[in-house]
Amino acid sequence: MLAQCPAPGAGVLAPTVPKMNAAVQSETFAVSPAGVLDLFAIWRLQHACFRKDSYDLFTLFNMAVSAKMIRLKAVVNGQIVGYVAGEINCEECTGWIVTLGTHPHMQGRGIGTSLLLAAERALDSKRVKLTVRRSNARAIALYERCGYKWVNTYRRYYHDGEDGLVMEKQM
Repeated sequence: MLAQCPAPGAGVLAPTVPKMNAAVQSETFAVSPAGVLDLFAIWRLQHACFRKDSYDLFTLFNMAVSAKMIRLKAVVNGQIVGYVAGEINCEECTGWIVTLGTHPHMQGRGIGTSLLLAAERALDSKRVKLTVRRSNARAIALYERCGYKWVNTYRRYYHDGEDGLVMEKQM
């Protein structure tokens, strides 16, 4: 697990995440750490999930090599169908979910929930925050079911001017 906020200048340990399996309808998915070799599959998944809001390849590469980031993937039949990345903001001593996505054809099967809960455990923080589009009712409902509450609004946060809702969960 990541240590809580390290002293300034101290390195952040990479998280250890136990491999998890979960039955999903007639399929099984496994949640495990994601790495550099998963980069192109995660990039394609980002485009399928977020289209205009997806991260570019360079940003995903930086996430993949950053020792401060936790990166988890959900895999079904050898295909990455979900991904989450997060980090600790040491100034706030808060975990942040940077991105969480499940392939549109695989949504509603518990994959996003499993990734979110595994990321929370890996971040090992007293509170976790994330930002979500105001119009993304399905994601907001997921976060509320997992215990997140709206705490702030970032005006015109997204490229098209839509607000981002900041949600937080006390662990």
